[in-house]
Amino acid sequence: VTALFPGVISLPNGFAPEGSAFGPGTTLYVASLNDGAIYRADVRTGVGSVFIAGRADRSGCGVRYDQRGNRLFVAGSSTGQAYVYDATTGATLAVYQLADPTTGVTSINDLAVLKDAVYVTDDSRPVIYRIPLGPDGALPPQSAVQTIPLSGDFQFIPDGVNGNGIVATPDETKLIIDNTFGGSLYLVDPRTGHATTIDLGGNPLLFGDGLVRFGHTLYAVQGPFNQIAVIRLSADFTSGVVEKPLTDSDLAFPSSITPFGNALYAVNARFDVTPGPTVQYQAVRVQRR
Repeated sequence: VTALFPGVISLPNGFAPEGSAFGPGTTLYVASLNDGAIYRADVRTGVGSVFIAGRADRSGCGVRYDQRGNRLFVAGSSTGQAYVYDATTGATLAVYQLADPTTGVTSINDLAVLKDAVYVTDDSRPVIYRIPLGPDGALPPQSAVQTIPLSGDFQFIPDGVNGNGIVATPDETKLIIDNTFGGSLYLVDPRTGHATTIDLGGNPLLFGDGLVRFGHTLYAVQGPFNQIAVIRLSADFTSGVVEKPLTDSDLAFPSSITPFGNALYAVNARFDVTPGPTVQYQAVRVQRR
């Protein structure tokens, strides 16, 4: 059956993709850093189209699908915002201003949707944001959004790309966050922001970007290396062993991964190429192990 799925899905030229997520069935959503447009493709056929049109005042980075309410949460990069869209109609359900871009650089990067809240990283500020969710995932007012400083072992690099990919442990009592320029992986208390370095046995996770977790196996995109790191984490998630990475000849500076069956779909952000209307972008299907 897997042979029926194309290995590479073309995205629109000039799209500047970053984040991605699977919705119902074989539907893949990809967000554009340019203008927040959302592309929707069927990975069975490889065919897709722009689902949510871009806007000059928006940007799209990390994406998460939440089946409660059938919606997409999207990180808004330099806008300091996060968006919530109806995954069927594309309607904007909410816009949250997480950070004020006029008070300094912000880059709302990625999200993790938990039962009671959505947690969001900012790779330009040493904080995480908490958007609390009500019963059945009800969306809160803007006033309910919290900014939680990262503390403990978290090492913030000024003018660097810091807190990036984010996932939760199975019981949702801890978050796992990577620091792109710091080469570190942290176990973070979602309530306090206290970070503890996950011991990788002296192996730094250099240029870590998007994260996906299956049980105690963590997959981390390493864009400049055109690979996906494979980390076997301990029972308590405080340490891990870095195994042989996943590679594919079609990877071209990937930024995010999203799981589908026994594969990961990696988005080629091509950050090493000057953006422009003729630049080609793809999503690449990579077998996981």
